[in-house]
Amino acid sequence: MLSAAAVLAWAEHYYWPFLRLSALFLAAPVFGAASFPVRARVILALAITVLVAPVLPQPPAIDVLGAEGMLVAGEQILVGLAMGFVLQMALSAAVMAGQTISMTIGLGFALSVDPQNGVQVPVVSQFYVILATLLFLAIDGHLVLIETLVDSFHVLPVGAGQFSDNNFGLDIAILASRMFMNGLLLVLPALTAVLLINLAFGVITRAAPQLNIFAVGFPVTILAGFVFIFLSLPAVIPLLERMFDSSLAAAFDVIR
Repeated sequence: MLSAAAVLAWAEHYYWPFLRLSALFLAAPVFGAASFPVRARVILALAITVLVAPVLPQPPAIDVLGAEGMLVAGEQILVGLAMGFVLQMALSAAVMAGQTISMTIGLGFALSVDPQNGVQVPVVSQFYVILATLLFLAIDGHLVLIETLVDSFHVLPVGAGQFSDNNFGLDIAILASRMFMNGLLLVLPALTAVLLINLAFGVITRAAPQLNIFAVGFPVTILAGFVFIFLSLPAVIPLLERMFDSSLAAAFDVIR
């Protein structure tokens, strides 16, 4: 007959991975989408916890309901949220890219609901988000993310308490700042082409003031924007792959 202490120790072995996985799914791309049901997210976290818990290091004996248990639980949630947040910045860069090019070509007013975040974004942003999400799934980024989280239990075991020894918050802020740089890189070719077109229209307006630049410029700018977005896709897809690779590596390095 099992004793109460043995049952509690067995439950703790699954409790800590479940907390870290649940926090990861709350912030990570695809899993943390507003369209992803919360019940399905919890069931998925439970299923993966049952699968990976036997290969994880044995956690120390910690009173779950005590002060130390609360601190360790907060640490597990913080680790999961940090790893998911770092990877979420890659999709946020796609949103920033779409917003930048939309405002430039005059489509900033065309908004639709983003399936990832559940907020209204320009239609071009939605295009980049869907493209990035499909690419993330195509390269098995969701599987690599779960594998990275499992490896994090060996780098940062339960109850290690190593956050006071490094610049954890500063590393997260630096990684988040890369979102703006990556968003600009995604649309830099199309953005440069549209800028040159606007400069050409400025010269034409000075040469022929009677020309209605608004009637002619808006359709040409929008059409040129779509054309150059399409032409830049062969360069955008490898860039998205590198962004996801670097984000997955950064999600692991940030807790190392």
